[in-house]
Amino acid sequence: MAEEQTDAARPPPTAERILADGLATLPGVIAVSVEKNEVVASAGRDALPALMATLRDDPRFAFEQLMDLCGVDWPDRAERFEVVYNLLSVSLNQRVRVIVTTDETHPVPSVHTVWPVATWWERECWDLFGVVFSGQPDLRRILTDYGFEGHPLRKDFPLTGHVEVRYDEERKSVVYEPVRLTQDFRRFDFLSPWEALTTLPGDEKVYAERAAAPPPKV
Repeated sequence: MAEEQTDAARPPPTAERILADGLATLPGVIAVSVEKNEVVASAGRDALPALMATLRDDPRFAFEQLMDLCGVDWPDRAERFEVVYNLLSVSLNQRVRVIVTTDETHPVPSVHTVWPVATWWERECWDLFGVVFSGQPDLRRILTDYGFEGHPLRKDFPLTGHVEVRYDEERKSVVYEPVRLTQDFRRFDFLSPWEALTTLPGDEKVYAERAAAPPPKV
């Protein structure tokens, strides 16, 4: 009788919990969690194409759309890059985030055969982080300029970059040159104008009189 009362008082599982439990049974899924009402699944890199095809085709999941793909750089980790896939099921009104890890040398299988739009996102991730996607037939830069050196969203990429761009009036064209810092980095005190401006123009006499006046009696 007590067990029946306990079961009756237990709230039913949420839609996110049901989705997470279903994802945990799929091959290639390493761990699943619910973070701030969002389902997050960590997956093995080599199992990614089969897993993504299942998430698209299995009626329990029906993730028809790859909303975006992005990278995260953790330089202190052996596999420093996380590749994050955000999927949306329009028919079931549910979302999931799938994460795989890699480094500079091991490629991540492309999912452009599952969602053709992945070509855009994989090119962007390659351009900005240097993550290689195997099986991607169009792995070119997409945001940076021709001949760009390095990958600008890596944590170890220099803040100044490697080259600077300007228009040369004599050559009548845009030229690329090594970065030259014409002045040292300035030091900012981050004070608001009201805090930094202690004496207004024309009020010097008033401030001088206040400074010379004896302190008020307590």
